[in-house]
Amino acid sequence: MSKRTFMQGAVILAAAGVIIKALGAVFKIPLGNMIGDTGMGYYQTAYTIYVMFLVLSNSGIPVAISRMVSERVAVGRHWDAHRVFRVSFILLLFIGLASSFFCFFKTDFLLHHFPNMDNASYSIRAIAPALLIVPLMAAYRGYFQGKQNMRPTANSQVLEQFFRVASGLGAAWYMLPRGEQFAAAGAAAGAAVGAAAGLLTVVVIYALGGGNRSARRAERAEAGEKAGARGRSPQARESVGGILLRICLIAVPITIGASIMPIMNFIDLAVITNRLSDLGWAAEEIRKTYGQLAGLVNPLINLPQILTQAVAMSLVPAVAAAHKRNDAAFLRHNVRLGLRTAILIGLPCAFGMMTLSKQIMLLLYPAVRDAALSAAPFLFILGFGIIFLSTVQTLTGVLQGIGRQMIPVRNLCIGAAAKIAVTWTLIAIPSVNVKGAAIGTVTAYVLAAVLNLMAVRRHTGARFDMGLTYVRPALAAVAMSAAVFAVYSVLHLLTGYNAIPTVIAVAAGAAVYAAMLFLSGAITEEELLLLPGGRRPAMLLRALRRRKT
Repeated sequence: MSKRTFMQGAVILAAAGVIIKALGAVFKIPLGNMIGDTGMGYYQTAYTIYVMFLVLSNSGIPVAISRMVSERVAVGRHWDAHRVFRVSFILLLFIGLASSFFCFFKTDFLLHHFPNMDNASYSIRAIAPALLIVPLMAAYRGYFQGKQNMRPTANSQVLEQFFRVASGLGAAWYMLPRGEQFAAAGAAAGAAVGAAAGLLTVVVIYALGGGNRSARRAERAEAGEKAGARGRSPQARESVGGILLRICLIAVPITIGASIMPIMNFIDLAVITNRLSDLGWAAEEIRKTYGQLAGLVNPLINLPQILTQAVAMSLVPAVAAAHKRNDAAFLRHNVRLGLRTAILIGLPCAFGMMTLSKQIMLLLYPAVRDAALSAAPFLFILGFGIIFLSTVQTLTGVLQGIGRQMIPVRNLCIGAAAKIAVTWTLIAIPSVNVKGAAIGTVTAYVLAAVLNLMAVRRHTGARFDMGLTYVRPALAAVAMSAAVFAVYSVLHLLTGYNAIPTVIAVAAGAAVYAAMLFLSGAITEEELLLLPGGRRPAMLLRALRRRKT
């Protein structure tokens, strides 16, 4: 495995993530304008429950597959790597069946504690079939990622999102005359259609690549090499029970950690609806406010999360292989590079959303202008949390790769406990109300990020250049924010419009941020060379340095 592999995989997944989020915007923005904040409240209630169930199959087990496959491939045990995939596929099939059936037939139980959300039951039943399909797709993705091949995951993600958007919007439009609750259910049904398309994609890629036949050839080759070199029969295969035990030892802590935030969102839903109801808020006002936070703002926060998650997903097999080979130098190199990459992504997203929070909301949701203006403070607060969320995700991937998966679980539990306390306290203050939930989320990310950073330093020995990792990118982000604010203010004054000045300001901010990274030395020539197509930017950076000297 080369140092280039990690960055190439991250770039592939990040590129897919950009396409996915663009398609997601094509989905969520028209959907929000079509069904309004009440309909988005129904949809987001179902989606929150869906994500909570999906964590059981789509978080820890794929990471375990990726790590176990990577470890076996690193020492030449290709057939054992394939057995990991086969056993995990059966395991995920049973988990998917149980989750899908429970979600479909127990909707009344799931909605029991959420007053005024009974009509969300249609959306929950519509999204339930996806809980069967997505886990099967996750098994294939984990297998390919463990072999350091991120393209099948990227391709299946893009096709999954495309069909989800097309079918979800079409079904929502078709069902809208029957009511917002049915339109929301149509949108939710798109998740199952998209998942089916994604599963078909990875199955075809697996079949075209030889799949089981390639693994059999690898088994015969390994057997011949071992028998010839040692004069004895090859090493016994891993038992199914042994593989399942190892998967559980890796996956259970990761699944617990990944379920913390969905559970917190689930609790958020209960806290917001019950707390505001106790304060005398009308049911319709509660639904609208929750729809603004969860349905209009949260999808925007997920954009940088998709990009930094690409870094974390690529880090796990790279770190696991280096750890397996006791290559401490390469391990620390990946840790430092991974964190810097996540910060370089997270900082401009955070500063940009904070600077133009109101303008962005009005740009994206013009049909529900009042709801967009009410949601802008949520975007400002959660935008700040992107910096720390980027750090949490990346360092969680590092800790999972070195077999310390319980540490990020503990740290996120500490953050989640603080979130509950902050949300419960602040939401009762009239001038704060639902903004207290956003502040609680940021508090959780800050605590978890600091604790993860301390743990990574302790267990890997990696030392971070704070100036290069944080200070220089932050200075570039501040310069970007100033440019964004200035460009928007001038253009808005001249035209009186919001949309075009916002788009131009964002583009200008991206250009300023990139230029400042070069001028401040926040990105190195060596890092640029690790990227696909990074040779020309590296030459430009070298020329700039020569001019300075």
